[in-house]
Amino acid sequence: MGRKKLEIKRIENKSSRQVTFSKRRNGLIEKARQLSVLCDASVALLVVSASGKLYSFSSGDNLVKILDRYGKQHADDLKALDHQSKALNYGSHYELLELVDSKLVGSNVKNVSIDALVP
Repeated sequence: MGRKKLEIKRIENKSSRQVTFSKRRNGLIEKARQLSVLCDASVALLVVSASGKLYSFSSGDNLVKILDRYGKQHADDLKALDHQSKALNYGSHYELLELVDSKLVGSNVKNVSIDALVP
C-alpha cells in the first residue's frame, strides 16, 4: 500500500511542525552525504530553523573551503546582485528626496512640518 500524497503547506501544529522539520532535515543531510559519497562531489548544506538555529553539513572538504570556492566562481554574480540591491536602496532614497523636494518647492519652507512631508 502506497503513501497518500501530502499537500505542501505550512503545518499549523507547532509540535508536528518541529517533528517534521527534524525528520526532513535529517533526511536532507543523509541525501547530501549520499550525493557526496556516490558522486565524489563536494557538498555544503546549511539549514536554518524557524527559531534561528543553524544546522550544517559538509562532505570531506571544510564548509568554509566549499563556500569560498563558490564565492570565487560566482564572484561576478554576487557583485551584480550587490549592485542591484544597492541601486534599489538608492532608488528608494532618491524617490523620497524627490517627494520632499516637491513638497518644499510649492510651500513656505519655514511653515512645513514633518507630518506634511510624510506621504
